[in-house]
Amino acid sequence: MPPIRIALVIARLNVGGPATHVIELAAGLPRDEFEVRLIAGREGPGETGMHYLAEQMGVKPEILPQLSPRIGPADVLAFLRLRAIFRNWKPDVVHTHTAKAGAVGRTAARWAGVPVVVHTFHGHVLRGYFSPPVEFLFRSLERMLARITDKIVTLSPALKADLVEMGIAPAGKIDVVPLGMNLDPLLDCSSRRGELRSELGIGPDQPLIGIVGRLVSIKNHRLFLEAARSMVDSGNPAHFAIVGDGELRDSLQELSREMGISSRVHFLGWKQDMLPVYAAFDLLALTSDNEGTPVAVIEAMAAGVPVVATAVGGVPDVIRDGETGWLVPPGDAPALRRAWLEALQRDTRIEAVINRGRREVLERFGQEQMISTMADFYRHLATGKENAEHARRHFA
Repeated sequence: MPPIRIALVIARLNVGGPATHVIELAAGLPRDEFEVRLIAGREGPGETGMHYLAEQMGVKPEILPQLSPRIGPADVLAFLRLRAIFRNWKPDVVHTHTAKAGAVGRTAARWAGVPVVVHTFHGHVLRGYFSPPVEFLFRSLERMLARITDKIVTLSPALKADLVEMGIAPAGKIDVVPLGMNLDPLLDCSSRRGELRSELGIGPDQPLIGIVGRLVSIKNHRLFLEAARSMVDSGNPAHFAIVGDGELRDSLQELSREMGISSRVHFLGWKQDMLPVYAAFDLLALTSDNEGTPVAVIEAMAAGVPVVATAVGGVPDVIRDGETGWLVPPGDAPALRRAWLEALQRDTRIEAVINRGRREVLERFGQEQMISTMADFYRHLATGKENAEHARRHFA
């Protein structure tokens, strides 16, 4: 029996959960059953790519320069190029990831006659990112795209419920497949605790609170800095690390200076090796106004770092408040600061929360489980489509 051909299409391999997910999926599917092609667009200005991870995992992405984050005439060229690729290679399944690749890739797949079309929502930009008219336009587009899609995948039950509530697709068309990652290296990273702290000049008794993510408005780093200022003003010796980069870096650095806390706030950019980063953290914060399944939260919990996060999007599907971490309302700096102080106590109760969190993410978000689930998912879709097409030919 010939291998099942899977085309994975993503808008770009910029640092973040979606790129990590598709690279690990492309690398992990059994080669004796699946033939996989990963097609990716180019990163936007100022974005850092994860091609180093693909190389480490033996994956060679095919770069489609016409596929980019921005909407424009190049989208037509991307559509034509993808349609040609699909017609020539004849994949059994085209599986798109992220909004731009989902729009262009799904349309091209249908025009090319691909039997099965799948799209994964890692999060969405349908609420909280744009003005109401733009959100209405994007929701209408996603509803139309859902009609030409055989299956939609989300990473959390909350995200599925959100899409159903917005009328993107009926519940029966949406499957939940949790994110899966190789978390094993994080289990022993504590031995590297001193590397980053020494680099930043932070003493062993000074708490280090970190945040990891793109420096864009939806991540609300301003809230992080407001809580940090409150900590500093109260006499707490904590330092604060911002890991990531993006369009707001300059304005956030200026804001930290205006707040008088720039000597305590460290802008680190992106780090390829995150093990010494998590090892150095005493706490990870997430302050987003909207979020899919947060990779940094899962990684921190696996590393034994307590997490305080805003209760938005798919975050409550990862953290149970007071049991595996702490959840606070979005935009509430005092609540964020109170949760930080509680999590930093590191008494017996806090250690129990940390240990439960680590056990749960290892059970739920391991790489092997995700690969196994997706392999079964593809087998079922490909076999079902073959049977349906055989029946149509037989009874026509």
